[in-house]
Amino acid sequence: MSEKKPVPADLPEDRVHLAPILGIRPGVYLTGLYAVLLLVILFFVLLYPGITNPGSLVALDSEPRGAAVRVDGITVGSTPCELFVPAGVRLVELILPGFTPRPQAVTIPGRVFASLLFPQRIALSVTLEAPNPLDAFIPAAADYAGWSFTGEPTAGYQIPQDLSEGAYRIGPAAASDPAIREEMQEVLFAAARFAVTKAALRDLVRAQFLTDSGGLSPSPWTLTAGIAAALNYLSANSGAALALAETLPPESARLLENSPWFREAVFAATDLSGEKSAEARKAPTGEVIRLGNLSFRTIPAGVFIQTGTYPHRVGLESFSIASAGIGREDWERFLSARPQWKRENAAALIEQGLASPGYLDQPLNPSPGVPGISWFAAAAYCEWLTESLPPSLADWEVRLPREAEWEYAASLLAVDMPGEFWEWCADPYAPLDYLPARPEVVEAVSSPERSLRGGSWINPPGSVGIETRASLAPATSSPFVSFRPVIAHKQGGAR
Repeated sequence: MSEKKPVPADLPEDRVHLAPILGIRPGVYLTGLYAVLLLVILFFVLLYPGITNPGSLVALDSEPRGAAVRVDGITVGSTPCELFVPAGVRLVELILPGFTPRPQAVTIPGRVFASLLFPQRIALSVTLEAPNPLDAFIPAAADYAGWSFTGEPTAGYQIPQDLSEGAYRIGPAAASDPAIREEMQEVLFAAARFAVTKAALRDLVRAQFLTDSGGLSPSPWTLTAGIAAALNYLSANSGAALALAETLPPESARLLENSPWFREAVFAATDLSGEKSAEARKAPTGEVIRLGNLSFRTIPAGVFIQTGTYPHRVGLESFSIASAGIGREDWERFLSARPQWKRENAAALIEQGLASPGYLDQPLNPSPGVPGISWFAAAAYCEWLTESLPPSLADWEVRLPREAEWEYAASLLAVDMPGEFWEWCADPYAPLDYLPARPEVVEAVSSPERSLRGGSWINPPGSVGIETRASLAPATSSPFVSFRPVIAHKQGGAR
């Protein structure tokens, strides 16, 4: 065996010696290299951002807040916000629906040195004015109505407080002008017809308090006034009891349902419901009007107890309703006169938002009727048929029936209605349609859906009655939906 050589306890360290470059010692050129590197870092930190992207941070605010901010025509945020704007003369616009836009040419300065660490800041605040404050409030109420169809918010999504935001925006105008405040109250009445979720009810209550307080935080006085206004509204409208019971949390709803006020409201509704059929049978149908193959039965004027969601009295003028839904021959006559509504033009109609896939598809069951008609197409047919009215009906028009008209006629013509398909009505659909509001305000607030009545052949027997309500977006072309027109006085026409 060979003997192992002993290993030294300490090995000598390897040393690296930098060689001079062009006769310059390492200590000198390394110092210079580090200095250049430091200068480069300082250049890119302190100078480069200001040279390549000069500008300032602009803090934008508006009164009222929530205005869209556009810089050189591009939307970049909403007030209040802080954003970087490149240096130069920029067109800054603050836009809020119903308010006069305020475009301004603003000179934005730029700082070269240390702009990344210490950016230049400027502030811009603008007061927006609404020529007609209601033009700013009604769109907010319409958005509120649209959100009511989405149900209660969840952890996955929240809904905006459009109604109370609108009340905040025009609150100052309402505080200085009682007429505006009164009109705001009418809009709130129309919006209350869509308060079917707890979130919607909270938004409605908040909007009422903001209306009473002029858009400011409620004071003890305005809080008391708001509560008094709410109580007056509830006491004047028995249907509000049912609306509250359907919207409040279960414990609160049980307390409400045990109250004398609620029991009295339900009793009144039950009493009206029993009165409905008796009144309907008293009203005889009148003469028959024929247009093409359509036969219209005249329904006399009177007071009708509309059931729907909640029994309530509705005053109706005389009208004539088609005895059956629209037939193929009459529909083909319309298409010949208005070819833009033919099935081969469905793609263009869908692109315009006037129909949906399935427009005028063949019916799923053997039927002389015409399903797959959107609300817009049905309304176009009625407008066309109005031109066929004789001179004696010059102050009349053909249109879709209102829900109350459809239900009243169905009470009188039970053997003919409902038919094979759900039928479009003229009304924008409101879940709480029994809550009162001025018709013109109801139309202005509107709804994203239109009412349907009648049921179709696909519904099981006994599952749908003449009081059953439904709704669809007006562009929907469903194989289970058609329509029947009515002849009625033009609004504002001679009586």
